[in-house]
Amino acid sequence: MANGDLRHRIARREDLAAITVLMDAAIAELQKPFLDDAQIRSSRSIMGLDTQLVDDGTYFVVEHDGVLAGCGGWSRRATMYGGDQSPGRNAALLDPAKDAARVRAMYTHPAFVRRGVGRLILSLCENAAMTEGFARVELAATMAGEPLYRACGYHPAGKFFEDRGGAPVPILMMSKTL
Repeated sequence: MANGDLRHRIARREDLAAITVLMDAAIAELQKPFLDDAQIRSSRSIMGLDTQLVDDGTYFVVEHDGVLAGCGGWSRRATMYGGDQSPGRNAALLDPAKDAARVRAMYTHPAFVRRGVGRLILSLCENAAMTEGFARVELAATMAGEPLYRACGYHPAGKFFEDRGGAPVPILMMSKTL
């Protein structure tokens, strides 16, 4: 599959069911080399769909031949990660002059890994954030996502364990200057 075979667009509310299925498949399969079963279960309550991104028009879907291959977005809001079900969300708007935009909720379907889906989504997010005046981006990386982010120029900014889902899940904070 050439990168030219990928099509992207802004996600719509009618995409939510398909996005949720993709996210579940990605969490279940792509985290296996990095997390144990309890941590994967915990990840489902920590990660997931944030419909604020869809409503803000900052969430993308990537398709190949009409099949959802990946999704991800960026945010001008303070929430760093987590889905609708996650506690501690903060919808306050960030100031592009001093804050970093957030790259959020990136998932690739297991059938489409290492085919340019993640890189495409990151470039869409970074370009959109720059257009709105942001000079930096930050993200909370899973261990499965870390290699992609490093390859795309992101640098570690601290590691912690998120335990709100039960078992502690490692999260690596990463950032990039645009």
